[in-house]
Amino acid sequence: MSWVLHVDMDQFIAAVEIQRHPELAGLPVVVGGRGDPTERGVVSTASYEARELGVGSGMPLRVAKRKCPDAVFLPVDAPAYEAVSGTVMETLRSLSWGGVPVLVQVLGWDEAFVGPGPGHGDLGDPEDMAALVMTSVLAATGLHCSVGIGDNTLRAKNATDFGKPRGTYTLTAANWLDVMGDRPTQALWGIGSKTAAKLAALGFDTVAQLMASDPAVVADALGPTMGPYYRGLATGASAQPIDPQPYVPRAHGRETTFQADLDDWDVIADEVRTLTARVLDDIDAEGRPAARVGLKIRFAPFITVTRSLTLPAPTNDRQTLGDAAVSLLDRLQPEQRDRPVRLLGVRLEMTPP
Repeated sequence: MSWVLHVDMDQFIAAVEIQRHPELAGLPVVVGGRGDPTERGVVSTASYEARELGVGSGMPLRVAKRKCPDAVFLPVDAPAYEAVSGTVMETLRSLSWGGVPVLVQVLGWDEAFVGPGPGHGDLGDPEDMAALVMTSVLAATGLHCSVGIGDNTLRAKNATDFGKPRGTYTLTAANWLDVMGDRPTQALWGIGSKTAAKLAALGFDTVAQLMASDPAVVADALGPTMGPYYRGLATGASAQPIDPQPYVPRAHGRETTFQADLDDWDVIADEVRTLTARVLDDIDAEGRPAARVGLKIRFAPFITVTRSLTLPAPTNDRQTLGDAAVSLLDRLQPEQRDRPVRLLGVRLEMTPP
């Protein structure tokens, strides 16, 4: 059997902060925004102590403060997390499995797939390799991780949740239905809340129900491509091989949450231009021009709309991109322009490398 490991750092951002501030160990720690729960912002991550009190990623900081009034709130420090993440990934790439260097597919700051490289020999017990991963990462960073073991990437990814924290778990075709069958479809990697709601409307609330569904019914309701794909997720079979190629971003974006709502549309247009200029700096670093411009607007109290357009020709011209982003404001409905704005975001999609 060929094995895949899914390596996931435990409470990564919070763990990095606790390592930098050892006095916070054992305390509820919440990282998000500028670290001020009286301001607008969302939780990037929370320590396990804070999670036990109901704090979760994406939650408004003010809500997190109500749920956990004694929490320590810290600002996001992306460069620090990127540096530690780089050490984690280099540590994984330094390992061998079956006598050859491993393949590593980075999924984000805090997670990656690890698998045997081509021409490998006997892989042995995958638990032994998982243990090597955990001890190697701990030695290199001082941080703990969990490892999901699977016979493909999908099962390895889903297995990790059962091993957290600081543990391992194995999911294969042999125990997939026993472990996952009664879980909601949203427990599957690749199915979010909106898709789960569509599946529930068809009568498929659990993984086992979706697994036993009529392929024609799912395809008819969700499309000839995505329907079979979602059903394949339920069987644990819709998995891709490990891709060790470095991640190449398709786009860059920036967002700003305003502490006071904006209702002056000249000011809003100026903020859009400012954001566009910041994103342009990001894509200039990539050396690729923008081919498409996107705008995200969140109105008070919490209504979000997006607009986008394809440019006549790819460009890195600041004025052209700023004008294009501002022009998307004209695509809003008249009633939307009567609402104050609490967040703006600009996204520039680049030409392929």
